[in-house]
Amino acid sequence: MVNPPTPSSPSDLPAPSTVRTWREALRLYLQPASLRMLALGFSAGLPLLLVLGTLSFRLREAGIDRSTIGYLSWVGLAYGVKWMWAPLVDRMPIPGLTKRLGRRRSWLLLSQIVIAGGLVGMAVNDPSQLLTPLVACALAVAIASATQDIALDAYRIESAQVHAQAALAASYQTGYRLAMIWAGAGVLWVAAWVQGEQTTGYVQSAWQAAYGAMALSMLPGMLVVLASPEPAPMPFAPARNVAEWLRGAVLEPFADFWLRYRWQAVLLLALIAVYRISDVVMGIMANPFYVDMGFTKTEVASVTKVYGVIMTLVGAFVGGVLSARLGVMRVLMLGAALSAASNLLFVWLSGVGHDVQALVWVISADNLASGIASAAFIAYLSSLTNISYSATQYALLSSMMLLLPKFIAGFSGDFVNAHGYATFFTATAWLGLPVLLLVALASRVQAKDA
Repeated sequence: MVNPPTPSSPSDLPAPSTVRTWREALRLYLQPASLRMLALGFSAGLPLLLVLGTLSFRLREAGIDRSTIGYLSWVGLAYGVKWMWAPLVDRMPIPGLTKRLGRRRSWLLLSQIVIAGGLVGMAVNDPSQLLTPLVACALAVAIASATQDIALDAYRIESAQVHAQAALAASYQTGYRLAMIWAGAGVLWVAAWVQGEQTTGYVQSAWQAAYGAMALSMLPGMLVVLASPEPAPMPFAPARNVAEWLRGAVLEPFADFWLRYRWQAVLLLALIAVYRISDVVMGIMANPFYVDMGFTKTEVASVTKVYGVIMTLVGAFVGGVLSARLGVMRVLMLGAALSAASNLLFVWLSGVGHDVQALVWVISADNLASGIASAAFIAYLSSLTNISYSATQYALLSSMMLLLPKFIAGFSGDFVNAHGYATFFTATAWLGLPVLLLVALASRVQAKDA
């Protein structure tokens, strides 16, 4: 596999071509680039559950039926088609911002501002009264969040050499998962605290306070963007007309990927398209499942916040260290197997019913598997990109990861209504089996020089 060239900007990570000892692997996490990525990962991870998982809990509590919740998960398809505007993020300047902040940081800041505004809109709109305004705000948050992902992935790839990408991916994933815990458990805790003694049932003021707190949580990410250095920009030849700009911004990044991998690109894209399918499809119905099992907001928040955080951090850390030391493909295989198997624990939980201790074990195991798989997968995607087209190519690859799973997830509510939760969770585990074969085949792929 051909690694992307070294970025033109100086890196504040050490520069050996390989990580030879466990001490060197661990030291990567203490470098400024890794710490920045931890904070920016938090900003990237915050919106996702607020327009998907946590929103599904809120909608189910508000009395919205499971089928509608499933279809509304298609708001998340914005993450699956972000490659369509990735060339604009890669090259188009933002008036008044790009000249001051640079190409990457200007897009990061703009998207964060839109996310915060959209979350305020989601806070003030009551889905039990009128669903459309809340969905419109959720769509705006999803599009802005996908745009932030494009700019941040490019920023990460351009900020360090290839040997350090696994550490940056793990730091990013740690921040991302912490944000998902805050957006998944923290928002429930805030809503439960505001709701007070009335522990069950829908109270709009509680959710309004919770989503308002999430909007304020975007502020640290904005401050980090303002304080971070901008990577040295990749030089682009000035375009003489629109057709030439489109060729350089849109066609060349995609053509470069196909030229480097030839027919093997089909295999790589197939793996990327299904790697997280078990987690994504199952995740849409997880929160409605908790509501239907009788778990309160406080119970779900407490279990996710304590045990979920610990196991997610352990998983991301282990995934990053093992990827740097043993190689990404081996950890990719491990993560795929664990992610599929952990869904079967939800089958068991559906039979146990309302049991908080059982919920602890299930969430802990699921988050551990997800942390390992995500850290390795992000590093793998980064290794496939060419630094000259980092934003566009990474957006294409990460979009492929979400497009098919999120489309299938839209029908999850119908499936649960027809067959029940146990059958649904079993089916999502079976979806992970083809992934193991694709990982084994992809490990043999070698990139070709364009």
